Amino acid sequence: MRVRVLEFLAACAIVVGIGVVAAVVMPGSGHIERSLVVGKDMRQVYDVVDNLRRLPEFSVLTSRDPQIKYTYSGKAFGPGAEVSWASGEPAIGNGSLTIDSATPDFNKVDGTAKTAQVVWDIDNGWKGYDKTFTFALERQGNRNQLTNITWSYDVKYGWNLVNRFANLYIHGDPDSFIEFGLNNLQNVLAAVPNVSYGDLVPYIRQTEQAPVLLVSTSIQRKDGIDGLNDTINKSVAQILATAKKLGVNVTGPRIIFTTNYGDTTYTFDVAMPIDSSSVNVNGQAQQLTAPTTPALDPNAPADASTAAAPAAPALNPGDHDKYGRLVVDGDVRATLAFGGAALEGVWNGTAAGVPQTRDELKAYALTHGYKYDDVLNRSYDILAKPEVKDAQGNITSYAEFDVYLPLSNAPDQTPEQAAGMKQPTLDVAPASAGTAPTPAGTAAAPAASN
Repeated sequence: MRVRVLEFLAACAIVVGIGVVAAVVMPGSGHIERSLVVGKDMRQVYDVVDNLRRLPEFSVLTSRDPQIKYTYSGKAFGPGAEVSWASGEPAIGNGSLTIDSATPDFNKVDGTAKTAQVVWDIDNGWKGYDKTFTFALERQGNRNQLTNITWSYDVKYGWNLVNRFANLYIHGDPDSFIEFGLNNLQNVLAAVPNVSYGDLVPYIRQTEQAPVLLVSTSIQRKDGIDGLNDTINKSVAQILATAKKLGVNVTGPRIIFTTNYGDTTYTFDVAMPIDSSSVNVNGQAQQLTAPTTPALDPNAPADASTAAAPAAPALNPGDHDKYGRLVVDGDVRATLAFGGAALEGVWNGTAAGVPQTRDELKAYALTHGYKYDDVLNRSYDILAKPEVKDAQGNITSYAEFDVYLPLSNAPDQTPEQAAGMKQPTLDVAPASAGTAPTPAGTAAAPAASN
């Protein structure tokens, strides 16, 4: 019996010895990587991974546990930004990611930079220490319109022999995190407008709610800027006449709320701010309210795409339209506009650059994880400074358009704002007449209207 015990102990010692030897010869660190080429400008890819706001949309963690809870802390963008998660799934547990470094700085990714790198520190239940995800980005393509993304995972095991055996499983959870995330990251990027916003210096502005009079209208895009200006001028004349009839004063320049910038038709509202949030219509004082989402018609046919739309009921002064806006006089409505955070971009030049600036703001918001609803809280632009022409009709000073994208979730400042970068002004040489920002890649330039 004693001999058998000794044999068993000797066998155990041999197994342990082999295990120790195996662990000693195993590497003290681990590395895996996956690569993917996407049809996006490198700056867009860089911005998505240099903040963690969109991580839930492409992380395998969300797929494995839809009830997972993410909490953001630290900076909103760049090194110091952090997201932590808590999951009831034992295989996921709790953990966090922190942006450790990003090179070059975000404002140097455009221009001559051909490569960029963002590093995330990992704190979770995976074995090892100094765990990092690294995103190595490289411009590719004849016009640098493509970006190669290499997402890698690195870990150190040191002389912890148990942890060294974890290197055998590095192609488990770490690998699936990268492979799943990389494919979903491509889907997230696909939804971003294919425009370059490198010259944009956007700010987050806190806007105050204000009463406005507005007229809904549209033009054919082939009518160009002349057609746009004619339509705006007619709408402004209607608003000014209605303001006079109501006994209120217009307090600022005209505003354009974009409803739909289609391939052939541009639909929009022309608005002007007034000095009273209460107006008298048909002898009754009416308090203005903010627009609301139209209620669904319970009597609407199931297949609304093929059914003829029912005739809208006639509206009289004092009624409210489907958005809750007060019908004042003919086509003129009164409502409360603005209020809350908005992403602002400045365009100096002709109206041809305004649509592109709108797209740049949307692309910027999507890559930085700012949320917006472009149905009810639509993009708008304010003519801050009109263009000036000489006696011969030549433009001597270009217009300044302040373009806004209302936000429902955003930090207090953009990275450009926090870095003290100044927005363009007319003190700087404006764009030449008829020009608009140049789109990235193969995206088509906007037509000459806004």
